[in-house]
Amino acid sequence: MNPLLVVAGATGNLGSRIVNALRQRGANVRVLVRPETAPAKVDSLTQQGIDVRRVDFADLPTLTQACAGADCVVSVLAGLREVIVEAQTQLLQAAVAAGVPRFIPSDFCSDYTQQAPGTNRNFDLRRAFQARLDQAPIAATSILNGAFAEVLTYNIPLLDFQQQQVGYWEDADWRIDFTTMNDTAAFTAAAALDPATPRFLRIASFQPSPRELVTLAQQVGRGDFALTRLGSRADLAASIEHARAANPAGEQQLYADWQQMQYLLSMFSVQNQPLDNARYPDLTWTSALTFLAS
Repeated sequence: MNPLLVVAGATGNLGSRIVNALRQRGANVRVLVRPETAPAKVDSLTQQGIDVRRVDFADLPTLTQACAGADCVVSVLAGLREVIVEAQTQLLQAAVAAGVPRFIPSDFCSDYTQQAPGTNRNFDLRRAFQARLDQAPIAATSILNGAFAEVLTYNIPLLDFQQQQVGYWEDADWRIDFTTMNDTAAFTAAAALDPATPRFLRIASFQPSPRELVTLAQQVGRGDFALTRLGSRADLAASIEHARAANPAGEQQLYADWQQMQYLLSMFSVQNQPLDNARYPDLTWTSALTFLAS
């Protein structure tokens, strides 16, 4: 009998890709959505023959029933403390109560285990949930993929196509972890179906330095790019502190301006080592050149 995977957060960008990757591997997938989820998103899933359960995460008995029979629960929930810590804790308790043997939390980020608390607000939320997860009687695996490669298309300071500039802090030869959403989803699906995963798995589709990004951008025909030092890591940390103080409303925003700066600081502060890319030999990883060319 094919394994059953329960996925929470499947209507999101990464979550929907994980569902597709699981189904491509022959898994049965059950999706948990909130009662207020848009009907069009639910219809899109049910039309694919996916078992969709509308569940209030505060309703632990119903949530537990929705997790029953699963071989693994995969959380792709996104949000602030109410979601990453509290709702995810409810999902964890339901998985444990239902006797689910494995849980994959919604980490999907840079290696926050290498960063000091207070460095990145959203990573601190993952750390807070990790403390609860590690006390639960369930096997857990966090997948750390660095930054999603798609951010390179957003004209961020690291790679700005409009200004034709690659900006960096501290070291132009520092290698940054990037994983495409499709690669992250494919690896997550393989890990979800692997009963022997360790507590942490670290991956990256590619790890270019800022200096190499200049060459890559020029190779794909984007013009001549300037390599510009924007300061030290300490300078960036100071800028984050000032931006955060000036935007208290950002504490209630998932991607406040200063939070985006915290992600950049993380990119230049930690690296995924060693990589677990070779764990599933059937996977093909996207190259930096292929991604930027597309």
